[in-house]
Amino acid sequence: MAYVAVSGGREAIENAVDLVRYYRLGQSEGSISLDHIEKQLRLLIDKLMGEGGLYAPAYAALALKQAEGDPFEAGFLLRAFRSTLQRNHVSEMIDTSQMRVIRRISSSFRDIPGGQLLGPTYDYTHRLLNFALRQEDDGSVREFIRHFLHEGEAVEAAEDDAAEEIPSVLPKVAELLREQGLMKKKTDVAEQPPYDITRQKIVFPMPRSARLQMLARGETGAMTAIAYSSMRGYGAVHPNIGELRVGYVDVHIRHPYAQEGEEASLYIGELLVTEVEAINSFKTDPETGEIQFVMGYGLCFGQNEVKGIAMAILERSLEIPGTAPAQDEEFVLLHIDSVESSGFVSHLKLPHYITFSSSLDRIRQVRRHSAEKKEQEELL
Repeated sequence: MAYVAVSGGREAIENAVDLVRYYRLGQSEGSISLDHIEKQLRLLIDKLMGEGGLYAPAYAALALKQAEGDPFEAGFLLRAFRSTLQRNHVSEMIDTSQMRVIRRISSSFRDIPGGQLLGPTYDYTHRLLNFALRQEDDGSVREFIRHFLHEGEAVEAAEDDAAEEIPSVLPKVAELLREQGLMKKKTDVAEQPPYDITRQKIVFPMPRSARLQMLARGETGAMTAIAYSSMRGYGAVHPNIGELRVGYVDVHIRHPYAQEGEEASLYIGELLVTEVEAINSFKTDPETGEIQFVMGYGLCFGQNEVKGIAMAILERSLEIPGTAPAQDEEFVLLHIDSVESSGFVSHLKLPHYITFSSSLDRIRQVRRHSAEKKEQEELL
């Protein structure tokens, strides 16, 4: 869990906490609601849930408010809270091919079955400040929502026609490549319990399930930086996006009263996730001798496309032997963890009086030795 706060003077610490609250509220006319944070800072909430390892938008909003918007502190709070929760069930394997898609693109193929669905994205907008947001208030928000949902009969008619053409389940691009023999087909293997990085010791080399877990909880900026290094030549992976999906997947647990061998499950809700399947360079399949593409995979909570792409790059990078930073499993997995890295850096604020005093003593001893040696040389 990284480093935690240390004890000190109780009165001073209590006053410091009060001062934090004053700096958060003193210059404001009121308190921002958790609902506003959760709904209007959705991309930040999605990042925070991924790094905290807990899909809980309401708790992520609370952590973000408590941390004054600091994602590192909020991630620490969320992961610490997660560690206190009782684990009652383990979900069944989620089939992302059944995703209820809200956004789906491919940069490898122009025409894909079901078409490209742009969905909610800033990708096609100008990066200019929207000064109209200064005048945005509750009235203008309600008016926009009413107009978006209920007005424009022509638009609604066009959407209805498009909805009839778009299938409820969209085929995956990777499956089309597998059908053509251009990518290795999936093999039927007995399902094994994944490695649990929250309960089992991290020992390198890690199994793939552990690597994917650590990447899924990684900090977006750190993962992007290391993935970028691979694309610039400090590594061996520069992929094309076979498919990027954002959508909702159903979560089921095994029915608590199901008999042995009986297939019975309970639907408990859905998750918004981002899934990326990146097509990398090709290699020869040792079993068939055919040249096929290899794939990198990324999956993370919420809509966090940059992280999903970076995860797909790093997942593949760690499969390729080499000396580049992005190919070093220990370097990548231990340095992308936001709680571990921020905690270790922040621990420098804790008292280091003895270690620094030791350094001072050594410097003074060296200086005395140098002065004595210089005096002896002058006498000679």
